[in-house]
Amino acid sequence: MPTGNTPAPKHDAYAVLKVRDFRFFLIFRFFTTIAFQMQSIIVGWQMYELTRDPLALGLIGLAEALPNIAIALFAGHAADKYNRKTIIVWFTLLFLVGTLALFLFTVPKLGIIAALGVLPIYLVVAISGVSRAFLYPSIIALMSQLVPRELYTNSSTWNSTVWHIGAITGPAIGGLVYGFFGVRVAYLAVLLFLLTALVLLGFVKNHPAPPVVKSETLVQRLSSGLKFVYHNQILLGAMSLDMFAVLFGGAVAMLPIFAAEVLKVGPQGLGFLRAAPMVGAVMMSVVLAYRPPMVHAGRNMMIGVAGFGLSIICFALSRNFYLSLFLLMMSGMFDNISVIIRATAMQLLTPNDMRGRVASVNAIFIGSSNEIGSFESGLAARLIGLIPSVIFGGIMTLGIVGFTSKFAPRLRKLNLKDIG
Repeated sequence: MPTGNTPAPKHDAYAVLKVRDFRFFLIFRFFTTIAFQMQSIIVGWQMYELTRDPLALGLIGLAEALPNIAIALFAGHAADKYNRKTIIVWFTLLFLVGTLALFLFTVPKLGIIAALGVLPIYLVVAISGVSRAFLYPSIIALMSQLVPRELYTNSSTWNSTVWHIGAITGPAIGGLVYGFFGVRVAYLAVLLFLLTALVLLGFVKNHPAPPVVKSETLVQRLSSGLKFVYHNQILLGAMSLDMFAVLFGGAVAMLPIFAAEVLKVGPQGLGFLRAAPMVGAVMMSVVLAYRPPMVHAGRNMMIGVAGFGLSIICFALSRNFYLSLFLLMMSGMFDNISVIIRATAMQLLTPNDMRGRVASVNAIFIGSSNEIGSFESGLAARLIGLIPSVIFGGIMTLGIVGFTSKFAPRLRKLNLKDIG
């Protein structure tokens, strides 16, 4: 600790990038994120072209969410018991097999879509949900093994930055390739990115599974992550806040309709719309890399979620493509504040032998709410109309912030300096 006139050590925004394994891990995440986001936008546009039904877009999210939720706790248990890198390799391969199947569905001579309709696409999306259920806790837990504790905030910021850069690039590439070269070439591009990611992961050293701290039955291990989060008001409040905000406030699933019918910009424009929130998130990540959100973290998190809700409401009212891009960018900036604060709190408050299970609970709260939120958005758009449904979601997000602020005072008063 600095004393007297000794200056405090200067914050190094790039400290974690000096760790070799973490650098390769980040590049792996970059390429997998591009692949996942490309596939998401390709499937969404393909489904809309085949059905012209907003509910069909929502069902894509439900098809991924249900298997994800069903297997999430077991995936977290696996991440805390087995080699995390090995799990990542196998389930990235499973996702790759699903992408290959989607490519084969587009081959006219096979006639799969002509014979069975869109059902095979939903089945592959469900397989992707299983894959991502195992990938998320293993990736989050492995990241904590690659860096020392004092770099957790720095690693969360750069992990979020790289993820969002990939999430910008993926939709843009997916939309452009689909628009100019067609669906088959687009799926082949996804396969290329997945193969590249697997090669890069090979440069990350193996880290042993964490030692088992106490003897537990399988049921106890599966439920321990839930109990840990339930008894921690900070984690429970942070996960719940983001879960309901994403559940009601997400307009991403409806972007193909906005692109086609409201803004009339086609698949190329859809790629830019999908990328816009990620551009904002990257901009905020750069700010937070230099000014880590340690002090008044809880208050800042709630401001970020409220800003996200307001941005979504304004987006629903926009009829100008460039204004819509700006509003989606702002939504990404506000959203990333809460993402980084939640990720840092999870790393600091969770012991190493429970990181996979707690991450799997977070996946149930946050990750699956994206997909269930897509279903909610599609159903609401079918029932009350596209624009009113998005406005309603933004208003609900603001209400959730007020509710959480009142009933989770420890989260509202959170100061990450106190637990760092």
